[in-house]
Amino acid sequence: MATKTKVQKRLSKPEKVTNEELNKIQRLLDNMNRAQVQIGGIEVQKHEMLQSISMLRNQLMVLRDDLKKSYGTDDVNIDTGVINYNKDEQTNKKD
Repeated sequence: MATKTKVQKRLSKPEKVTNEELNKIQRLLDNMNRAQVQIGGIEVQKHEMLQSISMLRNQLMVLRDDLKKSYGTDDVNIDTGVINYNKDEQTNKKD
């Protein structure tokens, strides 16, 4: 009878993984979950930044329209503020 029990133990499959293996699995899953949460946060920031860019683009379009109304062009050197008129417009402005 004792031999039968030993044979059964050798043939039976383990019921649990080792504590070391379980800890490793838990650490890996925890790290994956943290990374996914961080990615989610980054995606939210990305979405907010894209919305901000869209609003800024709209504001720039309004400003360009205002410049066209005021100066007849929206072609401005952004470093110096000099208005770049077309040659035809420059001649008309001098007259």
